Amino acid sequence: MVQFATKLLSVDEFITHYGDSTRHELIDGELVEMEPTGPHEQVSAFIGRKLNVEIDRQDVSYFIPHQCLIKLLGTNTAFRPDIVVLDQMELINEPLWQQEPVITSGKSIKLIAEVVSTNWQNDYARKAEDYALLGVAEYWIVDYLGIGGREYIGKPKQPTMTICKLVEDEYHKQLLQNYDQLVSSVFPNLQLTAQQIFASGALTESRENL
Repeated sequence: MVQFATKLLSVDEFITHYGDSTRHELIDGELVEMEPTGPHEQVSAFIGRKLNVEIDRQDVSYFIPHQCLIKLLGTNTAFRPDIVVLDQMELINEPLWQQEPVITSGKSIKLIAEVVSTNWQNDYARKAEDYALLGVAEYWIVDYLGIGGREYIGKPKQPTMTICKLVEDEYHKQLLQNYDQLVSSVFPNLQLTAQQIFASGALTESRENL
């Protein structure tokens, strides 16, 4: 993650200049460049694929947009989640959606997943707080490298998924490690372990070498 020491931007300025970029988000007016690695993208793609299967299986009006900004009203902050599951039925109430893929209400969001990289402090602290205030019902923190602080993932540090479920205006958090089964309120029939998600970021040998 790279933060640029430039003048502060408003959300509207950010959307105008960086709305189509998948590599930037805005935090308190500061432009932040995200630097995902290849394994980070593997994990994100794996989760997205599994969730799309469940969306089809449940035959619900959810979808995962290719890109989407979460605009926090009253602030100069716009997050760009790794994965966001939206409820198509709620988009009629989104004031910006017809012009830009921008979400302003937690009611439109069924689930957000952030795959942890060098900006782990934002995922565990800042985004967890802001997503809860926005009313996002379920938030996954996917720390497939186990790089988060020990106050978040325990000691010794190891790959950990944190499942945050909104109760009133705060998240209740469940830590998943190794072969713990993922339990989702949004996708109750999802059959997936934490280890399966972590392993999706590993390199595998080509069939020619097997």
